[in-house]
Amino acid sequence: MSITKKATIMAVGLGLVTLSACGSSEGDQASGGGSGSRTVTLVSHNSWAVSKDVLAAFEKKSGYKVRVLEDGDAGQAVNKAILTKDNPQGDVFFGVDNTLLSRALDNGLFQPYEPKGSDRILPAYRADEAEHRVTPVDTGDICVNYDKAYFAEKKLTPPDSFDDLIKPEYKNLLVTENPSTSSPGLGFLLGTAAQYGDDGWPDYWKKLKANGVKVVDGWEQAYNEEFSGSAGGKKANADRPLVVSYASSPPAEVIYADPKPKTAPTGVAEGTCFRQVEYAGLLSNAKNPEGGKALLDFLIGKEFQEDMPLNMFVYPVREGAKVPDEFAKYGPQAEDPETMDPAKIADNRDDWVKSWTSLVLK
Repeated sequence: MSITKKATIMAVGLGLVTLSACGSSEGDQASGGGSGSRTVTLVSHNSWAVSKDVLAAFEKKSGYKVRVLEDGDAGQAVNKAILTKDNPQGDVFFGVDNTLLSRALDNGLFQPYEPKGSDRILPAYRADEAEHRVTPVDTGDICVNYDKAYFAEKKLTPPDSFDDLIKPEYKNLLVTENPSTSSPGLGFLLGTAAQYGDDGWPDYWKKLKANGVKVVDGWEQAYNEEFSGSAGGKKANADRPLVVSYASSPPAEVIYADPKPKTAPTGVAEGTCFRQVEYAGLLSNAKNPEGGKALLDFLIGKEFQEDMPLNMFVYPVREGAKVPDEFAKYGPQAEDPETMDPAKIADNRDDWVKSWTSLVLK
C-alpha cells in the first residue's frame, strides 16, 4: 500500500470520501451471510478506496454486493484478522504487505485460491506461488516526505538519505509511526535494517532518537496531524516538516487540492525508500468463499488495477495496466528502493520490533 496505504487516508485533510460500506442492509447480507449469500465482505485497512462506477460494474457482472469493513492501520488490521480467523469478519482480507506477510501465513489466515488472471501479475511481485494463499494487488514505496515550503523558508536543503536524518540541522523535524502498530512504520524500520545491516540499525536508531524523532501510532496521525506539509497538517498547525509516508503522497496533495497547485507542495527523500507490496487473500473459514473468489478475481482485473492509482495512490501489479499521467508525474516510484527478502523479514521482524521498542520508546 498497501502502499502503502495509503494516501487516501488523507480524507481528514483533503476532504476525500472513501467507501466504507456498500450493499444491502437486509437479512444475511448485512452480516456477510453464508455460502449462498449475495453479499461478499472485504476486510481491509482504512485506506481502501474504489471508484463507484468500477465497483458497480463488478457488482452487476458478478451478482454480489460488496460490503467493506475497515480496521485501522494495516498492522492493526492484520493483527485483528489473525485473532478472529476462526470466525472471520469477512471473506477476503486486503492489505497485508510484505512486511507482515509471514505472520499472516504462519497463523493460517488464508486458504488457497489462484485468481483468474494471476498469470498477468508481474513476476517481481508474486509470492507464495506454491500454495496461492495470497495474491499481489498493488505496490508502492515507503519514504520520508518533506514540506517544501518549510525548507525553502529556512533555506535548508531537504534530507535525501537515512544518513541525512541524523544530522543536527534536521533535529526535531521527523515524525514516524510505531512499527508494532503501523505498516509504514515497520517498512521504515526494515529500510534502516536493509541500509545498515543486522548489527548497525540499532545504533542508527539511537542517533535518530537523540536527534529528536517523534513516534506516533499510525499513518493518519503522523501525516494529517503532525506533518506540516499535508493539507490536514496545515489546518492543525503541525510542526514536523518530515514524515514517514509514501512516494505516492505528493500526487494526492496535488490531485485533491482546490485549487490545484502547479507543483506538489511536498517532496520525497528518495534515499529513504523501502519497497512495499500489498496482498489480498481468501480468509480461512470465510462464510462466502465463492463470493470471495469472485472479488479476488476483480482485484487483479485490469479495470480495478487501472482504477487504483488515483484512489489508493499505489501502483498496479498487473502487466500492461496503465498509470494516469498525473499520478506518474507527481508520484514516480523510487529508482533504487531498499528491499528485503521475505524470509529474512519473517526471521527477524518480531525481534527487531522488540529491540526497537526498547531502544526508542523506553
